[in-house]
Amino acid sequence: MSDSHEQKERDTGPVVTVFRSRLRPEALEEYEPLAERMVGLARAMAGFVDYKTFAADDGERVTLVTFASREDHQAWRHHPEHRRAQALGRERLYESFALQGCRCVTEVRCPA
Repeated sequence: MSDSHEQKERDTGPVVTVFRSRLRPEALEEYEPLAERMVGLARAMAGFVDYKTFAADDGERVTLVTFASREDHQAWRHHPEHRRAQALGRERLYESFALQGCRCVTEVRCPA
């Protein structure tokens, strides 16, 4: 490319989880240490790339977690402690949530 950024098209590559959620108001105290533990576990997993959480003014949270491959993502998804945390989230922590697993098909970075 002649631009000052690099673009890559790919058939395989990173998987990004987009996790949108709303916590139950009474769950914050229980949620925070569990979330810290899950981030620590994810960072220790093979293929971990990145983790970011954002909070909107209306209380919705968005967490983006990136793993280098589908296999790495699946290993995280099925990690026994993560599975227990998922169940706890469904049962007690989240008022609502939506999850999307997305394969990265294009990546643009500036500067390259």
